[in-house]
Amino acid sequence: MVRPRPAVDGGEDAGILSVMSANIPSGRAIAERQAAAISGWYGSGATVPAAADADAFLALALEQCSQNYQLWNQEDQARRTDVGDAAIAGVKRAIDKLNQRRNDLIEKLDEALIAAVGPAMNERAPLNSETPGSMIDRLAILALKCHHMERESRRTEAGAEHCARCAGKLEVLRLQRSDLAGCFDELLAAARAGARRFRVYRQFKMYNDPTLNPELYKRRP
Repeated sequence: MVRPRPAVDGGEDAGILSVMSANIPSGRAIAERQAAAISGWYGSGATVPAAADADAFLALALEQCSQNYQLWNQEDQARRTDVGDAAIAGVKRAIDKLNQRRNDLIEKLDEALIAAVGPAMNERAPLNSETPGSMIDRLAILALKCHHMERESRRTEAGAEHCARCAGKLEVLRLQRSDLAGCFDELLAAARAGARRFRVYRQFKMYNDPTLNPELYKRRP
């Protein structure tokens, strides 16, 4: 039986330790906080938004969300055709750095979540291929999609057909976000019950590492 899900509208080491001891919010609470932060960032015109929250885990989730927010804006810039190649190259390099930081923070989220589950994690339980940190990343992307699709659904100068089409897509995106928030809760509950497990999956982005990318290390003096 599928249960119904409601709609979802100091130093680094010390910070991670405080996150690891924090209570983990529900998927819905994370999604709502992401959506509120994104709305505030766009409302203030923030380029590099501050990601802060009294809850240590939510603060980490918002820092990760901030990378997605910046990535979204840079990806929009990368599609411009009214600027030169040098400008687009600068945008692409910014995207590389943001994407690396985004993935690093997914790993930190998973480290904190594993610590929160603690000894309840059953190493003999079936392994979940998607980590809860990756789910939080997907929730952030869905929050951005919902924000922009809602804005497009109200852009009357684009015409009634455009607005109606975007309103339909927005409904689908909200359902997907609600489903994913529920899946996050179910995975953590199953892990705490010893019925499922997950681990940190290291990304090892080789092309960003000058010691592993041959196009970089071959050209070093």
